[in-house]
Amino acid sequence: MTSVSVLDELKKAQILELLEQGKRVDGRALDEARELTIETNAIPKANGSARVRLGDTEVICGVKIQPDRPFPDTGDRGIFMCTAELLPLSHPTVETGPPQPPVIELARVTDRGIRESHMIDVSKLVILKDKSVVGVFADNVVVDQDGNLFDACSYAATAALLVAKTPKWDWVDEKPTLVEGEETPLPIETIPVSVTMGKIGNHIIVDPNGDEWASMDARVTITSDSDGNICALQKGGSDGFTQDEINQCGEISVKVGAKIREKLKAAQSGS
Repeated sequence: MTSVSVLDELKKAQILELLEQGKRVDGRALDEARELTIETNAIPKANGSARVRLGDTEVICGVKIQPDRPFPDTGDRGIFMCTAELLPLSHPTVETGPPQPPVIELARVTDRGIRESHMIDVSKLVILKDKSVVGVFADNVVVDQDGNLFDACSYAATAALLVAKTPKWDWVDEKPTLVEGEETPLPIETIPVSVTMGKIGNHIIVDPNGDEWASMDARVTITSDSDGNICALQKGGSDGFTQDEINQCGEISVKVGAKIREKLKAAQSGS
């Protein structure tokens, strides 16, 4: 355990030394995300799917759409939910068993960014008010972990939702009945993009890779919609951010998010 701790400290010292010179270990600018590739319809039997690679981090998302009972207080709205899972092959530290707190946080942050942006107009996903609605479930599976799972899962889920097709159900004989051959795109209102930034010393970096992630003092994930409005924010780590740093992160998230959004649009149109 001691040797690992010493190794981590040495890596952090090297990363911090480079940051003092305005450099990063992989040669990127401080506000530059890693290369993003998006493959849509990667799972033929899903209602929508996407495979995303963000640097060496890889995530696959499948969307399942099905009739469901509405929540008691929202009978006039459909259901949307995100989940996340890390496969043991994704990283040596990942083990089988119940989800650990970081995985639960990953699912919640991904879910919140999409939900709070109102990407999907869930009011249009009602089969019969207070009786039956359409449930949309985006399930992320991390195949390879090299830092910044928050953004990789968010991009995978968003891309999968953009190309998803929802079947149609009618209310017949007191139950939802599938109408064969009638599939339509989800009612998409905006394209949310999350941008995660790490703080190492006094430096803010976009999209930390694995070594940078292990060296962070704090992190913040900020999601903006297509109009450039910030709709969700999640802070983590033991250190904090000043007001000026949060303002800086907000500006960076909108600027970087606009570039990522164009790639999501291209993946949608090319599906």
